[in-house]
Amino acid sequence: MASTRNQALADWMTEHILTAGAVAALVNAQLSALTGRPGTATDRTIRRWLSGEVTWPQANQRMALARLTGLPLHTLGFAPRHPRPDIPGAERTGAPRRGMPLSPAQDVAAPVFRGPSARVGHSDVARLATKLTEVVDSDHRYGGTEAVENGAAALVRQALDLQQRGTMSTRVRNDLYALAAAFAASALHAATDGHRFPAAQEHLHQAVTLAGLSTDSAAQYLAWGLAGGLYRQLGRHTDALAAADVSRSLSINRRDALFASLAFMQTAVHRGGMRDEAAALRSIGRAQDALGRADLALPRPPWIRFYDQAGLDLFAVTTLVTLERWPDAEARAHHALALLRHRPALARNRHRGVVHLARAQLEQGALEPAAITIATIPSDAWHGRTGRLVTAFTARMRTLAPDAPETGTWTAYARHHGITVKRKDG
Repeated sequence: MASTRNQALADWMTEHILTAGAVAALVNAQLSALTGRPGTATDRTIRRWLSGEVTWPQANQRMALARLTGLPLHTLGFAPRHPRPDIPGAERTGAPRRGMPLSPAQDVAAPVFRGPSARVGHSDVARLATKLTEVVDSDHRYGGTEAVENGAAALVRQALDLQQRGTMSTRVRNDLYALAAAFAASALHAATDGHRFPAAQEHLHQAVTLAGLSTDSAAQYLAWGLAGGLYRQLGRHTDALAAADVSRSLSINRRDALFASLAFMQTAVHRGGMRDEAAALRSIGRAQDALGRADLALPRPPWIRFYDQAGLDLFAVTTLVTLERWPDAEARAHHALALLRHRPALARNRHRGVVHLARAQLEQGALEPAAITIATIPSDAWHGRTGRLVTAFTARMRTLAPDAPETGTWTAYARHHGITVKRKDG
């Protein structure tokens, strides 16, 4: 017998502007919260629900759907093929509650196409550009989570799908490629931050390719700038510096001093990683000079709006910590954090500044202030690179002062929140 399409579920997805892949990701997140194990739903799982091939999902998936939507399963168009009357209310598996808020990385808008001959215009570009802002904002709040990475990757596919579904001007085509490159770069940044390096390298290849197709200097700048960050995390410092040189050579630097300043700061970080202190400090000075010439009120892509004096200071702190210039690092970190108080949306940057400040205090023997400083980072932010920096701080504290009461107190606190560091013998 032919399956009947589940129109109720399709309507709910349309109302919430969700693709099958996005619903699968949300269901898996609920499954993880419910069971403590990763969910296994895929976009094919959701398509089978939509087609009516599956009329009654597995029990744990029913629970996840009810929690996700706040609706009973029968309202979503599901019913067991052979209902059991002896289990009253079986179709209402899960405690329903009103719809949960969806993060921008998960709330992925599916393009509405008007047929193969549709005209794709600036309104389509503007809609996707709004999604880019949401992805960037999520990245600043949560750091390199897989949800941000997957949401950005889904938006790459949507931008490319628009390229194939209609006619458009050259300007619109280039803008779509530039947006696709920016989404790929966002996925690259999230994967790098989360140390998911194989995925990051795939996103890098895509970002560089799409940026080249866009002929957009800003998109190319973004792709190569993040390439440098990935290479640095991989220990490929020469490649990182070469990528920064590409970013710095692009025409956008001559048109906009803010881009030039950020390019110099990226170079400073890579020079610091190579222990080239003089060149690193010289690049910081050049970045500061360029920032002083920049008009911060100019319209720019959302991914560079984080960069101002606080952003420069944070890059400088990273460089100074690598160079082990602890008093300078502490002073820069204080300055960055004072400025970041006025930008609460940049939570991840604030947490990184706190870690670096704590590390600079620790290295100068101020154990108690260092422990108090780092404890201000919420434990739910101890993931991705922030989590690795907290772990490194804990290990360093145990090395420098293994028997100090402050070390014991902090280590117990860190262990309670999921960070353990093995004591080295000898």
